[in-house]
Amino acid sequence: MNGEAPLKKQRISPEKPVTVVLGTQWGDEGKGKIVDMLAAKADICCRCQSKMKNLDYLTGKKRLKISNRAHMVFDIHQVVDGLQESGRGKNLIGTTKKGIGPAYSSKATRNGLRVGDLLGDFNVFSDKFHKLMDYYKSHHENLDIDVENELEKYKDLRERVRPLVIDAIPYLYNAIKDGKEILIEGAQSNVLDIDFGLYPFVTSSNCSVGGVCTGLGIPPHVLGEVYGVVKAYLTRVGLGGFPTELFDDKGERLVNRGHEYGVTTGRKRRVGWLDMVMLRYSAMINGFTAIASKWSSLSFNGQKIEDSFPALDEDLKKVKVEYITLPGWQEDTSGARKFSDLPQNAQAYINTIQELMGVRGLFGYNQYYCIKCE
Repeated sequence: MNGEAPLKKQRISPEKPVTVVLGTQWGDEGKGKIVDMLAAKADICCRCQSKMKNLDYLTGKKRLKISNRAHMVFDIHQVVDGLQESGRGKNLIGTTKKGIGPAYSSKATRNGLRVGDLLGDFNVFSDKFHKLMDYYKSHHENLDIDVENELEKYKDLRERVRPLVIDAIPYLYNAIKDGKEILIEGAQSNVLDIDFGLYPFVTSSNCSVGGVCTGLGIPPHVLGEVYGVVKAYLTRVGLGGFPTELFDDKGERLVNRGHEYGVTTGRKRRVGWLDMVMLRYSAMINGFTAIASKWSSLSFNGQKIEDSFPALDEDLKKVKVEYITLPGWQEDTSGARKFSDLPQNAQAYINTIQELMGVRGLFGYNQYYCIKCE
């Protein structure tokens, strides 16, 4: 792309009223900032999968709606999450220990409980809860659970959360039919997707565009803009392969300038150069219509890897990186409001990302132009 790249208009088609914001890397790209800006014009903002806060927090949010089909994460799930992670020895996955994985396991083994269960017959809920506790006790001998105390807590909380709970399927269907503008923020990122991520170093849900439809129960034909959020460099939390990782003072500078510490865990993030193979892989799966904003061409065992991303972490650890190096810039870009305000080297950086990703749209948000390269 030469000259001034066109900024994507922030307008939602009435035929495709749903806008999606997704991560393209290992998460922590800054999706929330994009969503905050777009939310000003949206009628409804959704999460199709996420780590929910506790019910005490939720009951204070009167405009919030919770699907009656949402699965619940209990304290026991968090305890088991920690036990499973510590039991992996040196083969840690790097879970946040918030109980997400065990909650999805309960969903898959069909002994999970949903919000609708909580609001229904409490005797039935109690019976299901007892069975869930018995299941975990049979697999973890030393679990100490005060089941009756837990049930008393949920008996109180269910009345407080009741006004927030809806059947989200007709709610969203009618909103779409009425022409409401809907904004969806995906959690985590494509490379953490349970199916398309770097398994087993993944989360427990589908963080790619397919998870939007399965998570919310909306048809794919209503999806309009799909924005892929790209951080100007790469970060990762936890263990696993990272071919472009930086271990020098440049890496430390990125950590300090970018405040690269996990929001949930507080762990220092690993940092490295941008990985274009990863970004192209994300674009293939998600069909980004635009992106918000040093990369590599990877080789493995002598075979060029350009069109996809390794499925196995063991393979990712063995790749040799071929870098494309572009000149940096020292100018302050915090005041840039359009593409032409950026230094020529910054424009070339963004254009190269678009060209190598195969995504021509550029979302007009200057946060991702504010990096100084040397």
